[in-house]
Amino acid sequence: MGICYSSANGKKKTGLESGNDKADSKLKKGSSGDFATFISKLSGGGAAAAAAAILEEERSLQQIPGRLFSNGASRVACLYTQQGKKGTNQDAMIFWENFYSESDTNATFCGVFDGHGPYGHMVARKVRDALPILIRSQWESKLQNDQNQEVANENGNDIEGMRRFDDFMEEDGCESLEAEEIEKIPEAHIPLKKSILKAFKLMDKELKMHPTIDCFCSGSTAVAIIKQGQDLIIGNVGDSRAVLATRDNDNALAAVQLTVDLKPNLPKEAARIHKCKGRVFALQDEPEVARVWLPNSDSPGLAMARAFGDFCLKDFGLISIPDVYHHHVTERDEFVILATDGVWDVLSNKEAVDIVASAPSRATASRALIDCATRAWRLKYPTSKNDDCAVVCLFLEAPMLQNDASDIPEEEKKVPEEETNKVPSETDAEGSRAAFVVQHGTTKESSEIEPVVEEKTNNNKTNSSNIGQSKRSLAECLSTAEDEDWSALEGITRVNSLLSLPRFSSLDKRSSSWRKWI
Repeated sequence: MGICYSSANGKKKTGLESGNDKADSKLKKGSSGDFATFISKLSGGGAAAAAAAILEEERSLQQIPGRLFSNGASRVACLYTQQGKKGTNQDAMIFWENFYSESDTNATFCGVFDGHGPYGHMVARKVRDALPILIRSQWESKLQNDQNQEVANENGNDIEGMRRFDDFMEEDGCESLEAEEIEKIPEAHIPLKKSILKAFKLMDKELKMHPTIDCFCSGSTAVAIIKQGQDLIIGNVGDSRAVLATRDNDNALAAVQLTVDLKPNLPKEAARIHKCKGRVFALQDEPEVARVWLPNSDSPGLAMARAFGDFCLKDFGLISIPDVYHHHVTERDEFVILATDGVWDVLSNKEAVDIVASAPSRATASRALIDCATRAWRLKYPTSKNDDCAVVCLFLEAPMLQNDASDIPEEEKKVPEEETNKVPSETDAEGSRAAFVVQHGTTKESSEIEPVVEEKTNNNKTNSSNIGQSKRSLAECLSTAEDEDWSALEGITRVNSLLSLPRFSSLDKRSSSWRKWI
């Protein structure tokens, strides 16, 4: 996603700063460092205590066996992220091998998260750490409640408790499970789908009330997969993507897109935003990128219809409710690629699948894909700075003994997270271990997953329909006059997730907390 900077260098206060929370103000001034640096700058009061608790939570998460969140590999997955050339790496990723275990089943979790806005890197990391735990706790609770209800039914008690969960979901505004969608999810996995829906909503609430992360105009995407046995349950918010590599009838490798990029130009998304008084239109200088705008302000220009955070738009059609999909793994399926849009902006689904398949080893597959994406950025957009990239490759079959992770060099298994913020040199990208494959992206029909049309088709629809019109040019919207506090980095157009922050009146700035406006 496009990195966000403050044109005032943090000296000028905005309506985003809390009037009575100096610790948060100090935190915002140090946005160029990593999360540990931010915490060390906090001082006094409840903010310091909250920061200490957060740091302790991060340390405890790092001790969980089978949980990877930085560059590395295991027997069945590899992870790699690389900072672009716009600033702090705002992408995050995770693979959790023993995510949920019972006597008869073992589930794994993997996901990628793409932050945007001034504090997008903090939002993405928070979602990475908290969302899997929320899903697991809701899943365990739901299964336990179902077991208790079965016992109660056997004893002749009423079944009112069975409706308690669904009532909670509907009262809190989550979309109910329609009959058509239930058919796509096997009955055995409906509790997990409901748990994912509830966990995503709780995640957004947690961000809203977080004491040290300002999510008013910062947010994150999320695409996550839970593999339980031979079934994949996928939850998606935003424009990160999951792609399956499978063999067709001719035994050729094909790409199947498992998720839909939730862009504002999708008819269903645009209709919801318009109904909530939000606006959707593309700027003249980037007609292929539909964005979400406030009713009476040409900001923030968010390039997705669903996201965690971004509370300035939550009353105007932006939601964090995920699309949930199911796919049953067959013997033809080989691996799944989860990646942020830094990869998909320059590589098609088929290109990504071919690159991973041709990688020298499973441990290097994610890095090979990012190296090729970096080269593609220079070829396709030579005047633009390449975006952050994060990739998780989940292999659906355990490797043979000779390809086991025990053969992976120790330094390749796990790389400190600080290394993921290193800007690659030109020679690093040239030394890619996989050749750049130039082919057209393809999709393959599935009984559970509907084929997704290539982005070019969607872009043409956007051009013809022009969901909304703007008379302002991109340069005007990215003006850096002294009276403006923030704008997206100039020189980048379609890859910016957020263009500008809303400006507030003096009355708004006197508010003790932006959360009162939500």
